[in-house]
Amino acid sequence: MIVSPSVLSADFGNLQRDCEMLGRSKADWVHVDVMDGVFVPNISFGMPVIKALKKYSTKPLDVHLMIVDPDRYVDTFASLGASIINVHYEAATHLDRVISHIHGHNIKAAVTLNPSTPVELLEDVLAEVDMVLLMSVNPGFGGQKFIGNTLRKIERLVKMRERLGSSALIEIDGGINAETARQCASAGADVLVAGSYVFGAEDPIAVIESLSKL
Repeated sequence: MIVSPSVLSADFGNLQRDCEMLGRSKADWVHVDVMDGVFVPNISFGMPVIKALKKYSTKPLDVHLMIVDPDRYVDTFASLGASIINVHYEAATHLDRVISHIHGHNIKAAVTLNPSTPVELLEDVLAEVDMVLLMSVNPGFGGQKFIGNTLRKIERLVKMRERLGSSALIEIDGGINAETARQCASAGADVLVAGSYVFGAEDPIAVIESLSKL
């Protein structure tokens, strides 16, 4: 299992410390939630913080853009060192163009679906993307309860991926804990994003290791 801890739940006053902790852990990526207060009701952080994260992180940055018209900022986040840029299906008017734009920077392109968005809408782009992120909570805030229907969406996406010959990874974000992580792994997920479950733990490194072994 690929593990991508979300720094949305990190201690913002000690981001360097938390990034260095992730560097010592078995985390594969660092998940960075960028929220604009328009596409989602919350505002998180932007370019200066990501620049700082890149400075102290030894792991690839998995940048999740929860923003309207994400194509406007692909160049910016690519220049800041993102290894993956994740855009929402619901926010990208010209999704194929955004995917091509991201790939033009020689970085991975991912598409995110909100809980109510069916996976079948990705039929025509699934072969083009490197990853699909299924939101297992409504985006905008950390610490929410896992939406159970996500497991059926994972199973449908696995079948769709096989039918279309796609190699896209399946990433899950929201409400991940010991129980839901196992359920997602059993359904066919490849990547788990965990925020409060990691950063709220007494031993975050041990929690990350337990997720990596699923």
